[in-house]
Amino acid sequence: GGGDAGLSSVFYAETYHPIQAGSIDGTDTLPHDNGVYRALLCANAGLYDAFGDPKAIGDPYCTLFVARLSHITNEETLKKAMSQYGRVKNLQLVRHIVTGASRGYAFVEFKTEKEMRRAYKEAHHTFIDDSEIIVDYNRQQLMPGWIPRRLGGGLGGKKESGQLRFGGRERPFRAPLKEVPVDELKKLGIPLPPERYKSRFEIPSPPRRKPSSFSEEGDERKRDRSLSSTPRSSNQRNENKHSSSRDSYRRTSSSSSEKRKHR
Repeated sequence: GGGDAGLSSVFYAETYHPIQAGSIDGTDTLPHDNGVYRALLCANAGLYDAFGDPKAIGDPYCTLFVARLSHITNEETLKKAMSQYGRVKNLQLVRHIVTGASRGYAFVEFKTEKEMRRAYKEAHHTFIDDSEIIVDYNRQQLMPGWIPRRLGGGLGGKKESGQLRFGGRERPFRAPLKEVPVDELKKLGIPLPPERYKSRFEIPSPPRRKPSSFSEEGDERKRDRSLSSTPRSSNQRNENKHSSSRDSYRRTSSSSSEKRKHR
């Protein structure tokens, strides 16, 4: 419970709620800056669709979000750096639509989920072109309720930005020291703090792929096979009967034609 609440006891958001993301301990019930208010309006009006976002590429479970890139880092340098962790399948360095300048973040898709997880674990706080990068899973597509930074949402951020957001890898929620307003949080649809907190030094795991429709298809196929194994054998028996009766028909017809010839 809350007894172990110290500065090193933390928890992470698994779904995105704009008010909660603006709160250092995840228990605020009012938007505390204009950005949060804006994000809340977007969320309530359903104005953001992560899957309609052109920046969404490839398989989200194999895709890493990389941020705080130096503005001189290009696709080639980034690919080289990321290839230390696995085979890079696809890479998108987000650039300004008019000037073409790097926006300082990118999405990197690996060939497998295992390679993405390795990069997630090992690339965080490494340096590319003298810039200390941060990496995270593809929350845009995998975190329910996600609202991006440009709409007042996002996670992390620097103090100077005036848009600090908590609950992510860089700035997890601190275990609350005050009493948690359970009823109000429930009313607002804000997830409650967990029963048990994590240590600040544990690496939070990215969401795992649900048994996919692909493997479900595999199961379907297996089921079909087991279901059809009994009927199939009886079908085969019928088949055999037909073929043996066909053979005997052939034999009799050929023997009768033989007889005709002799006549």
